[in-house]
Amino acid sequence: MSEYSSLSQQELAVVVPELLLIGQLIDRSGMAWCISALGREKMAQIAIEEWMAASPIYTRRMQRALRFEGDDVVTIFKGLQLDIGAPPQFMDFRYSVEDPWHGRFELAHCGALMDVEPMGPDYVRSMCHDIEDPTFDATAVATNPRAQVRPVHRPPRTPAGRTPHCEWTVTISDDHPPVDFSAGCLALQDSRAATLALDPIDPSSPGRADYSGPLLSDLDFAEFSHPALVRIADEVCLQMHLLFLGFRRAVSSRLPDAEATEICVKQLTGIAGVAASRLRAALSLPSSREGAERVLALHPLFNPVAYVATADSPAHLDGAWVSLVGPAEVRPLQAIVQAVDPHLDVVVSGSPWTVSVVSRPDAAEELGEVAVTRFSSGTDFAFEPRRSLPITPV
Repeated sequence: MSEYSSLSQQELAVVVPELLLIGQLIDRSGMAWCISALGREKMAQIAIEEWMAASPIYTRRMQRALRFEGDDVVTIFKGLQLDIGAPPQFMDFRYSVEDPWHGRFELAHCGALMDVEPMGPDYVRSMCHDIEDPTFDATAVATNPRAQVRPVHRPPRTPAGRTPHCEWTVTISDDHPPVDFSAGCLALQDSRAATLALDPIDPSSPGRADYSGPLLSDLDFAEFSHPALVRIADEVCLQMHLLFLGFRRAVSSRLPDAEATEICVKQLTGIAGVAASRLRAALSLPSSREGAERVLALHPLFNPVAYVATADSPAHLDGAWVSLVGPAEVRPLQAIVQAVDPHLDVVVSGSPWTVSVVSRPDAAEELGEVAVTRFSSGTDFAFEPRRSLPITPV
């Protein structure tokens, strides 16, 4: 059973967009360390490889789970709305559809641009040109290998402050050469994360059980049923694990094992603390041992439980996040509990190991990896209510 099934439907409607945003912030945690070790250009190549490896796999998983499989533009856009690469509002995609084979989207607000723009135009070009060109098509290939995503305009912004931040066309044509799955994606297709079976959505519960039907301008997650939200939450956590597996593969191909592992631990530590902060606040959990234990149970590091829960879990066998943690490496766990209360700490012991949350008299300083991740505006981003309106062809 999913850990998220313990939450109410109303709580899940809050947690699901939080999880999507947390997934987006993984790169804010990891890429700083890649830049430090390898420089901007190699960082960009790592980002390209990790997203091209993961996104086609998890996009197809979500399509199957929510019954919106297809080969058209609407299917691509629905997938983006449930993708950690495009969390709602923080990456404020606005869609329009001309017909099944032609559509457009613009970003009224791009949180990723807000994070990178202060770093200068070279970093903006790396993200908005070098990374986006191959990764947008790699995401679309999960729906139709002949889909092309092309810019109308994109940053660096000219004139400065231009809105919308970017605009893109999506065109599907038999004349387009098909896009192939990347080597990283082919390597991940047989991973346990890619093939994990989760409980199907019970269609008898009140609320929307799938995303069949029209494309909606914004997803109102409160309209989905409890079982659907549980499945979405688990799938979004799997998206994060798949992204990490792509990241680990890309980093490990460029650095010795010890250096690559240290960067992976730093990535996990940074996102672990930020994720814990957002989950605690979203669910109004207490700043206490009980609150920390609840955050640990709901944290993406340990979900979905079908993937992570046991000592010989699929996640351990894949080399996913949980394989980095244990009695010899507690920084990610410390980041989680200290995001709830800086007086908390962890004791990790045993084989298989267990985590105990303990109190310390002195408050710990925030771990440097978490502080680096808090550079992102996403760490304090506030969602707003949105109406869910159908989008019809223009």
